[in-house]
Amino acid sequence: MTGSGRPTPPFAFGSGDVGDVRSRFGREVAVDDALADRLAGVCEEVVTSTGSLVEAGRDWWPLSVSWGVAGEVPALPAVVARPRSAAEVAAVLAVCDAGGVPVTAAAGRSGVCGGSVPVFGGVALDLTGLAGMVAVDDLSLTVEVRAGTFGDDFEAELGAAHGLTLGHWPQSMAMSTVGGWLACRSAGQYSTRYGKIEDLVVGLEVALADGRVIRTGARAPRAAAGPDLTSLFVGSEGTLGVITEARLRVRPRPTGERSAVYGFASFADGLDACRRVLRRGATPAVVRLYDAAESARQFHVEDRAVLLVFDEADPALVGPVATVVAEECGAAERLDSSLVEQWLAHRNEVAPLAALAREGIVADTIEIAASWTALPAIYGASIAALSALDGTVVASAHQSHAYPDGACLYFTFAGTPTPAGASSSGGGSGNAADIYYCQAWDAVMSATLAHGGALSHHHGVGINRGRYLAGALGPAFEVLASVKAALDPRGILNPGKLGLPSPFGEAPWP
Repeated sequence: MTGSGRPTPPFAFGSGDVGDVRSRFGREVAVDDALADRLAGVCEEVVTSTGSLVEAGRDWWPLSVSWGVAGEVPALPAVVARPRSAAEVAAVLAVCDAGGVPVTAAAGRSGVCGGSVPVFGGVALDLTGLAGMVAVDDLSLTVEVRAGTFGDDFEAELGAAHGLTLGHWPQSMAMSTVGGWLACRSAGQYSTRYGKIEDLVVGLEVALADGRVIRTGARAPRAAAGPDLTSLFVGSEGTLGVITEARLRVRPRPTGERSAVYGFASFADGLDACRRVLRRGATPAVVRLYDAAESARQFHVEDRAVLLVFDEADPALVGPVATVVAEECGAAERLDSSLVEQWLAHRNEVAPLAALAREGIVADTIEIAASWTALPAIYGASIAALSALDGTVVASAHQSHAYPDGACLYFTFAGTPTPAGASSSGGGSGNAADIYYCQAWDAVMSATLAHGGALSHHHGVGINRGRYLAGALGPAFEVLASVKAALDPRGILNPGKLGLPSPFGEAPWP
């Protein structure tokens, strides 16, 4: 996929069918003519065409993709506003706040948890018009960039014009934007070297619900000036404010590379080797460990857990890191390093969700994070629970991001549920596919929470994980709700997400 400055939908509705697309949730708040006129007075582009409303009503949430095959989107906004500046964003929010109309900010709409779905209709705020870099400080290695800038465009300009990189390479690189990365606490595939997006952000420009625009973060490498307000908005998924611009840490483009591939007798053995590598302070850009099922499926390597290691840095650094990796993986089988090239060539491919849905296959990925102590138990319990569900044909995992204290596990499940099998246990309502989907998610979330893991490493919460968040945060969830009430007292910002209370009703669920 190539960046186009526009969202990439999971599949195209036929041009003659768009008018027949229905809202799944059906809880939309209308926008009357008077408010629409006020919006048009403060925003350069406000549209109500059927095609625009349909596209703004969905993202890459796999459950909603199956609904789309049946001619439904989760929800439909009343209007789509497309601002071109932070001032226009703020003005739109002020109009909606005064009118009590919900606003859902989005740009690439590549999220897979329903985070950019306008659950209660109202206004869909399309931020793709806020694109491009504002300033580059090569001496201090920082860059200011607008939130609607697509990832591939951003990296291309950083490299070609400045010889720099952010080092943030999510699978959705050509489909996602800087603002989306920050809103959901994104991770790039090279995060072990560069860190996640919260490690790369220095400060933000944010539009608040009442129309104020604030800036967070000091123009310094570190500061002790009260709480870090930047962290308040990173990961808030548009529920506390709308990110319009960011100041990020960048690095010179690396000139050294090194690759290696190892095969372990078990997934547990591979996890322990990764732990030892990180424990010694080595941080290769990529440390990806696949269980036996995924190793066979992805690389045609049987009865082994395959570990891919790839690093990029100054040539003086990649050699010592490779030495540490080789020492800690010394007992493993050395495999063909061309498997790294194979992975690099296909790493940004996105599964054909619509094609699977049309075949009656329910599939998704679930990423979580946990300590090294907890990871083996979470892996074992999750795979067992997924495999026990009636209809499951795939239950596998890989470790995709590693740190000194733990790592991210990325589970994949696929199933062909039957009505009888789907109704055999709790979770969800409606048709067999929806019930099976809910059961699969409940299985992994239950195992993760039981062992103290984090519900998400980088995909965020949105609608899909909203029902788990209060239990995961405990009493701290009340603090989050209080912050929401203080910054957005009328509850207009992305309602129905993060499991937060909403004046427009309970968050919907299948």
